[in-house]
Amino acid sequence: MVRGFILCFLIHFNSFIFSQDSERDFKMNLIEEVVKSKSDNYFSVDSLFYKNRKKKFTQGDYSKLYELSLKNKYTIGQLFAINSLGMVFRKKHDYKESIKYHKDAVKLSKAIKNLDIELLSLNLIGVCYRRQGDVRSALNYHQTALTKARRIKQPTISIKKSISISENSIGNIYLTLRQYNLALQQFEKSIQVQKELQDKRGLAINYQNIGFAQENLSLLDEALINYTKALKFDEEIKSKVGIIICKNNIASIYIKKRNYEKALKIMQDILPIAIENENKYYLARTYNNLGCAQLKVENYKEAEVNLNEGLSIAQGFENKKNEIRSLYLLSELYERTEEIKKSHTFYKQASKLEKKTLDEKNISYVNNLISKHNMQSKRNEIDYLESQSKIKSLLFLKNRNILIITLITIALLSIALYSIYRQKLINNDKTVLLLEQQALQTQMNPHFLFNALNSIKLYIINNDQKQAVYYLNKFSKLIRNILDVSKVKEVSLKEEIATMGLYMSIENIRFSNEINYNVDVDPELNTDTIKVPPLILQPFIENAIWHGLSSKEGDKNITLSASKTAKNLVEIIITDNGIGRGAAGKIKAGKSLKRKSVGIELTIERLKTFSEDYEEEFELNYHDLKNENDTPAGTKVSIKIPLS
Repeated sequence: MVRGFILCFLIHFNSFIFSQDSERDFKMNLIEEVVKSKSDNYFSVDSLFYKNRKKKFTQGDYSKLYELSLKNKYTIGQLFAINSLGMVFRKKHDYKESIKYHKDAVKLSKAIKNLDIELLSLNLIGVCYRRQGDVRSALNYHQTALTKARRIKQPTISIKKSISISENSIGNIYLTLRQYNLALQQFEKSIQVQKELQDKRGLAINYQNIGFAQENLSLLDEALINYTKALKFDEEIKSKVGIIICKNNIASIYIKKRNYEKALKIMQDILPIAIENENKYYLARTYNNLGCAQLKVENYKEAEVNLNEGLSIAQGFENKKNEIRSLYLLSELYERTEEIKKSHTFYKQASKLEKKTLDEKNISYVNNLISKHNMQSKRNEIDYLESQSKIKSLLFLKNRNILIITLITIALLSIALYSIYRQKLINNDKTVLLLEQQALQTQMNPHFLFNALNSIKLYIINNDQKQAVYYLNKFSKLIRNILDVSKVKEVSLKEEIATMGLYMSIENIRFSNEINYNVDVDPELNTDTIKVPPLILQPFIENAIWHGLSSKEGDKNITLSASKTAKNLVEIIITDNGIGRGAAGKIKAGKSLKRKSVGIELTIERLKTFSEDYEEEFELNYHDLKNENDTPAGTKVSIKIPLS
């Protein structure tokens, strides 16, 4: 019996050794064949190794490929080996070593003038910096790759992939900075390329990222739809990592929807796959989500075990994001189990680590860099084209006199074009600045300030201190709002409506509060995420008051309503029951002192400028309201503003 056991063991052991030798021989043969073929297509080499990924190529395998490629002067093989080694170290979370290899790949690809590999390597460096939390460097490398790729007039498939990777990565940086709307814009650009290329892996990643941005904007149903789309693609390409990520995201949605049992079932199913996959980042997240679901169903004992496991893994490879979440969840757990001291300790650790990770100067720098990027890209493009033009001129010009004349001509033309371009930029900047100054002056009309303060003064004179204090507070809040929004280009529709409420309450004092002001906003409209130019509604409300209602007897009503009329349009309507535009025009014509109102004209110019960044254009329409007997019954102003 013992002999039989030993024989069985030896058979299995020899089989195992043979299997190992066979796999080693296969990998060595593949490496030798690649070097021997000397294919000049980097991505065909990458595809060959990807098809055989189950062989689990190691650092040693890629080092051997590099040595053989170097010996046989096979540059593409060297480049593939260098980038592959960089990715090996990235998986080990040794980002410093990974970046070193990818930078070597950038230098070598520049030397052989292979833009495809240079763009790939730049994006790989950006990913490493992003994984470390160095968003400054990450954004710089991805934007450099994107700028170079967009210069190509007829991009190849690999260039298009690089553009998609850059845009997707920039979107991920926006997620880090919590700029979720900007992230969505980047992912939408990236996904168009992936659809064109029918890249299922790229589509899975993009749908997943879109879902994440929507989840953080509290659009949970939309996020769940996109996570499900991503999961479908990951299952088609059999990406275990993708499936782990998607199921974690779906479970996160169910936790937020308070469907804890469903989330728990998903996490229990995915944990064995996450453990088998050995990706520490997603394993830590899986333990966190599992522990969170158990915490919510009050299974505190198992929740504590899994959350501590997630914390231990996250701390082991310095993954701050998962570490912070583990600490917060453990704090909540100990609060529920009435271990207050423990809860406070974990909460304090989480807050301190979160503050340290999200550096305010870093965010400020990058946000500023984002705002300047488009302009800088244009300038870089002009410099690039100018240098290319000069190089071509030098190559074609042989005669010294012709060379001098041509260079002088080009120089003069370049200076003239640059001067025209610079003057145009200065004029545009002046126009925008003038519009902003004029708009602020209009909103801060001295007559309005004087009259408002006079009205409040009457309450003080009449010893009505309560009303005086009430309206003085509103007035000060209105002035503060106006000064605050004068520094920004856009505000949320919610803030704009609130400011108009303050403005209306101050103006209404002069009418003894006779004007009934109503706001009607469609409940399905998310006014927090809709952006409009600041103080854009004020001139229309002012017109309704002073041209429509000031000369009217009886009931005086103004209604401000907002609703979504199309996918990319929100309609804001201001309705008054005043004397109508015809009667108001006659009154204005009869006045001896005629003043031209510039408020509406400035507003139209501001709306035009605002709409330039959107596909849709703004619309402004006036409607004269009539009674049954066809007499004027007021005015309705419709403003349609484009959405992102």
